[in-house]
Amino acid sequence: MRKLILAALTLAGLGLAQEFITIGSGSTTGVYFPVATGIAKLVNDANVGIRANARSTGGSVANINAINAGEFEMALAQNDIAYYAYQGCCIPAFEGKPVKTIRALAALYPEVVHIVARKDAGIRTVADLKDKRVVVGDVGSGTEQNARQILEAYGLTFDDLGQAVRVSASQGIQLMQDKRADALFYTVGLGAGAIQQLALTTPITLVAVDLNRIQAIAKKYPFYVGFNIPGGTYKGVDVTTPTVAVQAILIASEKLSEETVYKFMKAAFGNQEAFKKIHPNLERFFSLEKAVKGLPIPLHPGAERFYKEAGVLK
Repeated sequence: MRKLILAALTLAGLGLAQEFITIGSGSTTGVYFPVATGIAKLVNDANVGIRANARSTGGSVANINAINAGEFEMALAQNDIAYYAYQGCCIPAFEGKPVKTIRALAALYPEVVHIVARKDAGIRTVADLKDKRVVVGDVGSGTEQNARQILEAYGLTFDDLGQAVRVSASQGIQLMQDKRADALFYTVGLGAGAIQQLALTTPITLVAVDLNRIQAIAKKYPFYVGFNIPGGTYKGVDVTTPTVAVQAILIASEKLSEETVYKFMKAAFGNQEAFKKIHPNLERFFSLEKAVKGLPIPLHPGAERFYKEAGVLK
């Protein structure tokens, strides 16, 4: 009996010694959620004294605010939104309210700005969105900011739309299927399940974004790069569609210790083969060398230690 009690106390002690990390993600139908869930599983399976879990959220803006409020320890976010937050500029959510508590861990994969239209809505260009019912992303999402900026590049605002609908991607897909929305903005990894699901039930087109238009406002919003959505990515869309993309990055609270982040990084990124198996976008686009390129906010010291050990940073 005494041995059983001692064993129970030892296990309790081990439980108390564990650190808990909540990773903010995005809509369950996007790419953030399965990526965050996959990262959490790798960390948990490594048994390094960290228990991680993924939380579905509204997206980048909401995630950054949650880290700042101490609700999350880590999150996925768009690189442009992380930059605006850290600098306290450029978008209403952070204008004059810099968030200096966030640190970068890794750049992961391109997040592609998809503008999806119902085939029967008569939308061929961004200019055709005028007076249409358009899903512009969830409140607090990076998609909402990208929608605003791309419309701005074409001389439009949300007020020029017939209706600017702010809902999650899954709700937006439902509205498109029910013919209650004409088009949908969604900044997400290539081949997103939500768009694939929509294409299976509803004839769609992808609306091209002219990089030259975006470059005209690039000084204000410097993170967009040209990206081609290959034909065949979504059912019924056989032509390549030019658009723009930003980067998905993993970020953390500055309050996390160097040791904790180092252990987390080793558990999540130490086995590249296992990490890339989390999602096709990681398989296609991720490498440790790219993970440290062009990060818009300071690198966390624990991540820096990991990359130096891996020979990626000097």
